[in-house]
Amino acid sequence: MVVHSKLIESKVHLVKNALKSLKNDDGFVEEFPIGLIDINLWEWPQGVGIYGLYKYYKLTNDQETLQFLLDWFDQRIAEGLPEKNVNTMAPLLTLIHLAEETNDSKYIAVCDEWSTWIMEEMIRTGDGALQHMITGDPNDGQILIDTLFMTVLFLAKAGTYFKRPEYIEEAKNQFLIHIKYLYDKETGLFYHGWDFNENHNYGAVRWGRGNGWYTCGLLEFFEIVELEKSIKDYLLATWHSQVKALSKLQADSGLWHTVLDNPSSYEETSATAAFGYGIIKGVRKGYLDKAYLPIGLKALEAVMDVIDEQGVVQKVSYGTPVGLDDEFYKNIPISPMTYGQALAILLLVESIEFVTSETVKN
Repeated sequence: MVVHSKLIESKVHLVKNALKSLKNDDGFVEEFPIGLIDINLWEWPQGVGIYGLYKYYKLTNDQETLQFLLDWFDQRIAEGLPEKNVNTMAPLLTLIHLAEETNDSKYIAVCDEWSTWIMEEMIRTGDGALQHMITGDPNDGQILIDTLFMTVLFLAKAGTYFKRPEYIEEAKNQFLIHIKYLYDKETGLFYHGWDFNENHNYGAVRWGRGNGWYTCGLLEFFEIVELEKSIKDYLLATWHSQVKALSKLQADSGLWHTVLDNPSSYEETSATAAFGYGIIKGVRKGYLDKAYLPIGLKALEAVMDVIDEQGVVQKVSYGTPVGLDDEFYKNIPISPMTYGQALAILLLVESIEFVTSETVKN
């Protein structure tokens, strides 16, 4: 695939605009306490969505997008923030970056309060792992791979911003614990979850988007904190094994299946965008051999192919709790989602950065 930066720029512009106005207009029945589709709510999908917009702003210096972000946080804070848990932490990753840029006292206060709560009050389960407590359910004894992106990245950034090294150490610890219980050595992939009460990986399903949170999240982690060589090498070796496994499971279309090693499960875009982002960025940053670049570019092409004329990313699976078998994941419905938009933006923005870096080299 030849990467055409102008085409990518037009696609990311469409996706960004669609994300800013995303609502549940089709009457999709949502069963969670806080809606996952509407951009103007505070939950993890919107948190990922907002982060995608922030990355777009950082690349383009688009002041309209910056103002959207500031207005979004001002409105949510004025409305009153929801209960604190793993998933409602997701918007804080963007907020703390904005606090750093604006020095806004209300942003700083929220980030201080919520990061302190992680350290002092968030429920821990086995080995001190952050329990995957969500809105309305503490999920006793449960950890999920999603936690690394939703909460741990913010905690690491809070550690650097507030100059609290103990936060950074806790973030490192959480990466190590989650790998211990969720990494499948036989396949190189991650299981979705682990239950400390019954000591099992639920259905031992190697779910696509869950794996994607590690593929893209680890490289975000590297940008937030300086790691000692031994830990960085360990995290990166795990990442390399995962990418190697992923390279063998990509469908002919360029997408990956929602259950990665089950071709009868549907092909899914948000996981694909996360994988493509991690692979292309890994090559650009020198973490990954260039032999993997065609896989990332094939993912890029596949994601662009499923962006409709309005900029809505198709083939995205809805919010997904941990399941007990492949069928559970195969039956998760498809819907436009804020995180589907955001992960596509991350992939598209990274692809523009990759093209720019290659142009400079040549």
